[in-house]
Amino acid sequence: MPELEIRHLRAVCAIAEEGSLTKAATRLGLTQPAMSAQLRTVERIIGGRLFDRTPTGSAPTDLGRQVVGTARLVLDEVEQLVTLARGRSRGGTPGPLLVGGVPTLFFGYFVEELRKAIPCSEVRTEILPGASDLLELLVSGQVHLGVLDRFEGLERRELRGLEIRRLVSEPQFVALPETDPLGAQEEVDLAQLADRDWVSRPDEIVGNRLQILTACAEAGFTPRFTHHVNEAGTARGLVANGAVSFAMPQSRGGDGIVIRPLRGAPLMVDLLLATRREGPAAGRADDVFAAAARAYREVLPRNPGYATWWREHPEAHREIDAALLLG
Repeated sequence: MPELEIRHLRAVCAIAEEGSLTKAATRLGLTQPAMSAQLRTVERIIGGRLFDRTPTGSAPTDLGRQVVGTARLVLDEVEQLVTLARGRSRGGTPGPLLVGGVPTLFFGYFVEELRKAIPCSEVRTEILPGASDLLELLVSGQVHLGVLDRFEGLERRELRGLEIRRLVSEPQFVALPETDPLGAQEEVDLAQLADRDWVSRPDEIVGNRLQILTACAEAGFTPRFTHHVNEAGTARGLVANGAVSFAMPQSRGGDGIVIRPLRGAPLMVDLLLATRREGPAAGRADDVFAAAARAYREVLPRNPGYATWWREHPEAHREIDAALLLG
């Protein structure tokens, strides 16, 4: 009985990605009869039809979607194996490590930890305002690993070649003018901010806009996004002069603003760590995660309010705790 081969897996993935037997054959440098023969071989081995003919091409069946998903994982593993083997055969000479990220307060510590953990000639960084654009760089191989926040629609994006893990589930705090009476409270109820002018990043780079609107709706109001800003200094200036804004929980007060937790943590944002399965970090996803965990812990003392929240909510950072314990 014939067995599945790597070329068979590439064939079914190509058909699924191109949506056409003819286009898949062209992509792989095969004739259409040869591609059809490979597909028939796979279907015979699997024991079921993988694709249905449609007016626009070929669409995977339920079985086909399952097979394609597994095939992609296998191909990724093979690619990683080849990359590691080639690196060792060339003497293991490391190249630069390209690291991407959305704005975070622990990124500088992360870079320093990566220098210790990953063999490389240097660490280069690329900070983007939105996670969606960063994901494009990761998938295309323009960066080797990155820190991004979970955004709406992530699950529908092409993630082939990436290993993605949640680093931490992070509560959103609120930044207030230091003259605001709410700043005297240990926690602020989101509903208390219904009549305020809000500072927000531009709509096109707010990855969790629906989550924000839902949380505010549950608190009984629609936020008035008066100021759209993508620069921290300007945002802090607007808050100091009367506006409010969601804030990273490690943010420090001062210069006319205070940072407070939101009661009940109505807004939680997952920070994710994505590592490509090829390149300098190939096979080192655990080392990368441990470096990120150590870096994240470094910024906890910046805001005593967050340090308190951290101690009271161990469920939000189990992954970090496990990585630090193993380390």
